[in-house]
Amino acid sequence: MYGPANEPPPPVPTPVRERHPGWSVGLAWRQIPETATWRLSDGRRARFVKVAPVDWEPSLTGERARLEWAGSRLPVPRVLDHGRSDGIEWLLTEELPGVDATRAEVRGDPASLVTWLAGGLRDFHEVSPRDCPFDFTLGPALAHVRRRVGAGLVDPGRHFRPEHRHLTPSEALEKLESDRPSSEDVVVCHGDYCLPNVLITGGRVSGYLDLGELGLADRWWDLAAATWSVTWNLGPGWEDALLQAYGVAPDPDRLRYYRLLYDLAS
Repeated sequence: MYGPANEPPPPVPTPVRERHPGWSVGLAWRQIPETATWRLSDGRRARFVKVAPVDWEPSLTGERARLEWAGSRLPVPRVLDHGRSDGIEWLLTEELPGVDATRAEVRGDPASLVTWLAGGLRDFHEVSPRDCPFDFTLGPALAHVRRRVGAGLVDPGRHFRPEHRHLTPSEALEKLESDRPSSEDVVVCHGDYCLPNVLITGGRVSGYLDLGELGLADRWWDLAAATWSVTWNLGPGWEDALLQAYGVAPDPDRLRYYRLLYDLAS
């Protein structure tokens, strides 16, 4: 759980509380002040409600559509409710089995965990892209980034990782434009494939969370985030192991490119 302790998280919306009288409520995840995910339980089952401002990106409306599209194809949370009130939006989903990949019980064996993560990402990328209505290939992705930079929504101190903080948003955008790859290996991507968004059960990936950025994109869009995340959570030296288990050779140029796109896009 992250977020400034002196700023209260957005509360569970009243319609959700009214639907769950007597259920316990606890803060499950909070990475930034404006958003929060709450866990509700009646002792036998659990549900999660994600809360964000109505103008948040990626929107919970978009995440709902992606979950509903992915529901027949992948193990993702089932949507139970979605609504807006008082300037906030919420998304209520069922709990999936498993523990997230940051938990000590799975991080204790990093070699196995990296193999499971690679297999889970490979399974995700094997979903047929033919009827996926969500597009984050480089044309739409760069248009999205141009809008964000033009609107002054990119704050390097907040959005950029250390390796990019020497760049202004305009310089970073110029670099993306000039270094744009000449081709894309398009698959259905998760959009934020990092350890907190992957559930593990019995030595395999059993579920995928936070699918607000699911869409068609180059597979390196996910591999860039995944390799970043294993280094952050497990320490140096695991990036090449993940790529090997996934079945690709390292591509430093694409890793650098999609990591910079990641910082500008969200």
